[in-house]
Amino acid sequence: MNAIELRNLTKTYPQFTVDDVSLDVKQGYITGLIGPNGVGKSTLIKMMLGIIHPDSGSITILGRDMSKHEIDIKQRIGIVSDDCFYYEHLTIRDMKKIIAPFYKKWNEKKFNGYLEQFELSPEKKIGQLSKGMKVKFSLAVALSHEAELLIMDEPTSGLDPVFRREMLDLLADMMQDERNSIIFSTHITTDLDRIADYIAFIHRGKLVFNEAKDEVLERYAIVKGDLELLDSDIRNKFIGIRETSVGFEGLVGNKEEAAQLFGDYAVLTKPTLEDIMYFTAKGERIHA
Repeated sequence: MNAIELRNLTKTYPQFTVDDVSLDVKQGYITGLIGPNGVGKSTLIKMMLGIIHPDSGSITILGRDMSKHEIDIKQRIGIVSDDCFYYEHLTIRDMKKIIAPFYKKWNEKKFNGYLEQFELSPEKKIGQLSKGMKVKFSLAVALSHEAELLIMDEPTSGLDPVFRREMLDLLADMMQDERNSIIFSTHITTDLDRIADYIAFIHRGKLVFNEAKDEVLERYAIVKGDLELLDSDIRNKFIGIRETSVGFEGLVGNKEEAAQLFGDYAVLTKPTLEDIMYFTAKGERIHA
């Protein structure tokens, strides 16, 4: 069962295109959506939420067509974003009074508990909140109406490290219920190293991969060695490569093939998600 199914989604802008993206987000898991800034992550999220309409393709959320059942679907999803969708001149209490009636399963006790936990005063105006506090408020709302699916767009950008950890723990708690699912778009990949089950990598408007995180990290490798190992054929084996006066460091997409190719002449290490993102972006610039 998939919480989200995107099929052949395309959206064209003058400077940028989300290009024929098909993506499944599995129910009961946390899927991280990664990629450098400006590559299409937020556009995809906004299409999932019905904020932007695709030029072509279809969006199914929790088994229903988003274009036909948007109001029902939004009862069942929570949205956490570093964009602020709230009225800046209202207090948290007054904003809550506007939001709560939209949700059939609104839980006032839970909401007040999160305000206390996140140290948010109901009397404070939205416009007076820092970026991190606005994210906390978004999270309090999202977790207070029995959402089965959390859609999160850069939720940890601007958060202090202590609350970032606290938020990741809250998300892990939410996943104790196997009906719940999370898609978490971010360029801060260390958060996903801790909690993601699956990783979808978007680059230049295209889907590079969507796989179990552990399989991705097992398949790719960082190779380090002396410059004399490199010729044009060997360079072509790399997704991205960084050369210095003392040697090279590069990313390959097939660890076993690289181990056979380099033998004991180079060092192979496991990459991080950040390594994969960095070298993929860097590699495209080098070959251009």
